[in-house]
Amino acid sequence: MNEDMMKNFNEQMQKMGMGPAKDAAKMGVDHLEQLFSLQLEAAKTYADLAMKEARAALEVDNPEALKAYVEHQRELANTVSQRVKSDAEKVVALNQGFAEKVQKMGQDAVAKSTKK
Repeated sequence: MNEDMMKNFNEQMQKMGMGPAKDAAKMGVDHLEQLFSLQLEAAKTYADLAMKEARAALEVDNPEALKAYVEHQRELANTVSQRVKSDAEKVVALNQGFAEKVQKMGQDAVAKSTKK
């Protein structure tokens, strides 16, 4: 009996359009999870890089070491710049994919509702 009630409830929710809303919510949560994952990965990378550079700065103890450290900063700036660009591209691609899925879901819902 309980299974019949749940089946009936689910059917009613589908008829009321709750199925697409639930699917959209799931997709939104999945998108946020992917976005947070990218952000956490980037934050860890930048934090590790900052700690490495702080330790390298503490090792500077003579003019030659200072010169090498300063020269390395130019390379570091290029590395960080490339990483920021890559991270931004990943976020843009993720957001575009999400937008396309939402748009398709909306089009499908409109098509489905006009067929009835």
